[in-house]
Amino acid sequence: MPPRWQDWVHVTKLDPDRRLPPGAIDEIATSGTDALMLSGTLNVTRENLAGLRSQVSAYGLPLVIEPAGPECALQDGIDLLFVPSVMNTTDVRWIVGTHHAWVLDGMRRAAGSAQAAIAWDRVVQEAYIVLNPDSAVGRVTRSVCDLSPESAAAYAAVADRYFCFPIVYVEYSGTYGDPAVVEAVRGAVDRAVLYYGGGIRTAAQAAEMARFADTVVVGNAVYEAGPSVLRATVRAAR
Repeated sequence: MPPRWQDWVHVTKLDPDRRLPPGAIDEIATSGTDALMLSGTLNVTRENLAGLRSQVSAYGLPLVIEPAGPECALQDGIDLLFVPSVMNTTDVRWIVGTHHAWVLDGMRRAAGSAQAAIAWDRVVQEAYIVLNPDSAVGRVTRSVCDLSPESAAAYAAVADRYFCFPIVYVEYSGTYGDPAVVEAVRGAVDRAVLYYGGGIRTAAQAAEMARFADTVVVGNAVYEAGPSVLRATVRAAR
């Protein structure tokens, strides 16, 4: 049975395109984080994604892949597949197009059966609101990032109440975000679990965003500040 991702408070994001020093994965896995998410935007391949998966799989933590595209939607050896749709993109591919390609490819490989091709019980849909125009994900998805708190909240309400996404994800991707935006999104979300990710490098930042978000995703602290700071962000988020 897939893990109860709804109860997670702190998730650590690892990028297949970035290297970690020896011993770092052991420290990350024992930091107290609730789950590991393997995710990136640029230079992510099936090969480097599978390689990172093999490095972390021995630790027993819940393991999530957030695919950058259909070719990276690996299902073997993972607990959950978090599949994002970008609410504020100007390119429909990032709302439904790449998802159609993924399902169509699976159907062709499974003799026309989407049910046989995809482990749907492990798929969790994410509604992304991308807010850093200088980030790779902002550029690739051609997102409109200069949103007011009110506008971001409106996207969140559409995702939560109209499309019924189980996760609304406020993504600043490498830059620490505006707490006022996250607070506004919090007020607009009723049923969905609210994720925040982007630029968390200190325990204080993790604590600030955890006031509004149900789940804080930390990646920058892993690569820039080290596992000891990651451990502090876990304590702060809780």
